[in-house]
Amino acid sequence: MEFFSEIIGETVILGLDSLVLGFCIKQLSKCKHILNALQTAPVLDIDGTLNKEINKYSNNTIPYVVIRGLVKPLGNPITSNYNNSVTGVVQRLTIKEHVIARTSAGFWSDQTRTIHEVYNSTPFVLNSGKYSIEVVDALAAELLDMDVISDKFEPMSPGVIDHVWGFFSGVRQRGLQTMEEMLRDGSYITAIGELSRSNTGALKIQPPKDGLPLYLTTATKSSLLKRLASNRDFLRVLLVMVCTVAAVASSRIAYKLIKRRRRRAVEDSMKKQLAAGRRERRAHARERNLADVQLCVVCTENPKEIILLPCGHVCLCEDCSDNITDNCPICRERIESRAPAFIT
Repeated sequence: MEFFSEIIGETVILGLDSLVLGFCIKQLSKCKHILNALQTAPVLDIDGTLNKEINKYSNNTIPYVVIRGLVKPLGNPITSNYNNSVTGVVQRLTIKEHVIARTSAGFWSDQTRTIHEVYNSTPFVLNSGKYSIEVVDALAAELLDMDVISDKFEPMSPGVIDHVWGFFSGVRQRGLQTMEEMLRDGSYITAIGELSRSNTGALKIQPPKDGLPLYLTTATKSSLLKRLASNRDFLRVLLVMVCTVAAVASSRIAYKLIKRRRRRAVEDSMKKQLAAGRRERRAHARERNLADVQLCVVCTENPKEIILLPCGHVCLCEDCSDNITDNCPICRERIESRAPAFIT
């Protein structure tokens, strides 16, 4: 417990660093997996050759594929709440609260929190001429690029009471932001996911079953690869930094442990030297030619010098008392304490 109090700072740092290290390793492994899968994913056109490509794979399924096409709703599209001329297939409505909050250091900083978010979607396909591919579970996409249709900020006009309350509570209201985003009808996007063909011959792209992400983005495959490579490089740098912190914290713990062991070894050596010196001084100071009744019952050489409590027996010399710590050799009662005894 005493040693733990010496290394509590390093232990906390090492514990937090281990959590960050585990997170970095997990994210780096995931990023590498996605990057390798995307690099080998075929780029296919939505045309008559698509069925021939699917026939090359078992179960009529391509595990990871890149396809670009125009967004076209199956049925009635979603109409924008703020612009009736805009329609789409996925809609996101978000309400955010903007505040000025006082930090623990006493400074005021701008903060934003989402107080309401809702998604609306309708079935849609990626179309190219007379060919189309249905997009399944678009809301599960890890990357879903949408256009901002409306972004309004309504500032608040606080009164005197609001200012006073904000000063004491540490939070001052700035206003509400209402945003509408949509994946527009007619957008040209890139879909990356699992491509399969049903028994009826319909083609669909959906989230892969092996944990790879579904992407619905306006970016191309090459730009996505650059983005993922940049994320991978950042995670590598972060991993090196985290490992360095872990190594420094571990080194400090090991240094303090070695230092503590050396200190204890020196203290034990000094205790042994002092004990040897005391025994030598006692040997020179003890009386000789004592009667048997005055001799230690254990070694029968040194005089009786220690009284055992609570039994009160005076039966041991100081040398033997150092080695007998449990029961009295006369009555076998438990030894709780001992004290010097002077026999005249």
